[in-house]
Amino acid sequence: MTQAKIRKIVTVVEEVRTEMGQAISPPTRRAAAIAVIENPFAGRYEPDLEALMQIGEELGGTLGEACVKALGITPDQAQSYGKAALVGENGELEHAAAILHPRLGAPLRKAVEKGAALVPSNKKQGPMGHPLDVPLGHKDAAYVRSHFDGMEVRVNDAPRANEILVAVAVTDSGRPLPRVGGLTHEEAEGKDGLR
Repeated sequence: MTQAKIRKIVTVVEEVRTEMGQAISPPTRRAAAIAVIENPFAGRYEPDLEALMQIGEELGGTLGEACVKALGITPDQAQSYGKAALVGENGELEHAAAILHPRLGAPLRKAVEKGAALVPSNKKQGPMGHPLDVPLGHKDAAYVRSHFDGMEVRVNDAPRANEILVAVAVTDSGRPLPRVGGLTHEEAEGKDGLR
């Protein structure tokens, strides 16, 4: 298995305690774990992206576990998740797709226990310090509207031209003060990934 050449991992936890003058109790929390990796195909066209797919598989578990640890929860307490990648200027968008889609999901689901729903994703290309939005959705039931969310991440010195920034986000709750209706976390069954 190809090993990701990781320059660094950054982990961020956000905790919302008040919103619009209302106390949020318990606070809503979301964590992002971000790996800055070398892009093995920077600067050239490569038809076979298997190495990046293997890196995605490796990072799914590593970053998912880092988020759960940062939140101080057990895997079953995770409520939503998402993934995103930002490719440096010498790479291409398909490099992000190769990391995120074929294999990153299974180890991420293991890190958060279950994960019946699709993992929301975002990919883009940009310079160092560019913001990256990691979309979030309920891990077991896509119709839980209170968990439609996102977390912006950025690393001031990444991605360099020959790097890819890969981020996974996990929450222990939905948005603060949700009130747009729909299925609740408590009602979610997680059988088909939708409800």
